[in-house]
Amino acid sequence: MIILKDILYKVAIETVKGSTEICINKIEFDSRKVEENDVFVAIRGTISNGHDFIEPAISLGAIVIICDTLPEIIVTGVTYIQVKDTNTALALLASNFYGNPSQNLKLVGITGTNGKTTIASLLYQLFKKAGFKVGLISTVKIMVDEVEYKATHTTPDSLTINYYLAAMNYAGVEYCFMEVSSHGIHQKRTEGLQFAGGIFSNLSHDHLDYHPTFAEYRDVKKSFFDHLPKSAFALTNIDDKNGLVMLQNTYARKLTYALKSYADYKAQILENQLSGLLLKINESEVWVRLIGTFNAYNLLAIYGAAVELGLDKLEVLRFLSELESVSGRFQFIVSDAKITAIVDYAHTPDALENVLKTINDIRTNNEQLITVVGCGGDRDKTKRPIMAHIATNMSNKVIITSDNPRSEDPIDIIADMEKGVELQNQRKTLSIVDRKQAIKTACQLAGPNDIILIAGKGHETYQEINGVRHDFDDMKIVKELLEQQNK
Repeated sequence: MIILKDILYKVAIETVKGSTEICINKIEFDSRKVEENDVFVAIRGTISNGHDFIEPAISLGAIVIICDTLPEIIVTGVTYIQVKDTNTALALLASNFYGNPSQNLKLVGITGTNGKTTIASLLYQLFKKAGFKVGLISTVKIMVDEVEYKATHTTPDSLTINYYLAAMNYAGVEYCFMEVSSHGIHQKRTEGLQFAGGIFSNLSHDHLDYHPTFAEYRDVKKSFFDHLPKSAFALTNIDDKNGLVMLQNTYARKLTYALKSYADYKAQILENQLSGLLLKINESEVWVRLIGTFNAYNLLAIYGAAVELGLDKLEVLRFLSELESVSGRFQFIVSDAKITAIVDYAHTPDALENVLKTINDIRTNNEQLITVVGCGGDRDKTKRPIMAHIATNMSNKVIITSDNPRSEDPIDIIADMEKGVELQNQRKTLSIVDRKQAIKTACQLAGPNDIILIAGKGHETYQEINGVRHDFDDMKIVKELLEQQNK
């Protein structure tokens, strides 16, 4: 039995109409999911306003309404609680409702434009290898130790976060690694959570469809570190020009990592091959199965975080050498015809440039690099020509195609991308709307030792067109097409 007053701890309340001594069932912010004796939190979203659904929520059985503006009609028997910000209130209510589960494990948040999924997922892998029960909240999946759940957002809503953290408590999980997106921070989904550490990977062009300026995007990321407690660590990439900005106002223990600058955790790339990297981390050498400079940064962040969480340095190096790449992050296959196909989630200009640079650093230039790339619909349009410009400058052939067009016409998205193709690169660029046909064309153009990069969707196993998700797996498709060519 949960009493309403018991879940209001730390919530900034402005007005109360009704009793707080009542028993409640659960908390909802989607009025369609409300049941008898529920608490309904009215959230102002980007598409709809929860305050418009207070009456339907009450008709379904809500006995508590959390809102920032009291409705004109006050229903007898319903408790109304006016708060300053319903997003923050929801996060605190959720944390209290589930018994503040983040306090019962060591929760580490990873934020930045690129690398969040790799760092979080590999930290999960590493701590599993070290013998701990571990949790993961990522773009790819949610893990409660050994049990996997489907992920729908990079950072889930605060109810979902606390639900899974509570499940982790029940399962005896000791550490949890969580991706923290700018949307999640801005919408207060991480409020009320107690973090043992925070990691900053990098910052580049992304989400400017949501954030009006790059400065706001940066400052939202920074606010995550501003709220870390003194007991936590804040580990930042100081090779990124915004790295030190993240540490300016944090109370946490300040730590740095870098490949190019003096830092607490320093790495040097000794060898970079398709089979892996030879790294010198501080004074020790380690061979790892991941490749590319961007992964050297990711691995260094993982090493630093693991050491700060108390693991032995030599043990961490051994575990690093055993880590395997994350689904859709520089996954590659080599066909019988010696064609290498790489699938990567690179969906920002910086990520695409990093992947292409990695490939170009490794290859001999006696082979073609064929890039298949698109941009998502209903997202930041300004990056579309930049993505095409990078792809065409750094590849021998480029096929511009659909990504997840969502509600947009894919032809319009491709037209936006084509604006970034310079005149001298137009002859090596094709535009094919159908993504499967684009991948098939890349396979047909490729010869022995050539490399095909399929960028943008990575781990995703669907393509979203007009609100409908269709089965679509880049790796599965390219593998089947290359196998057919070999017959």
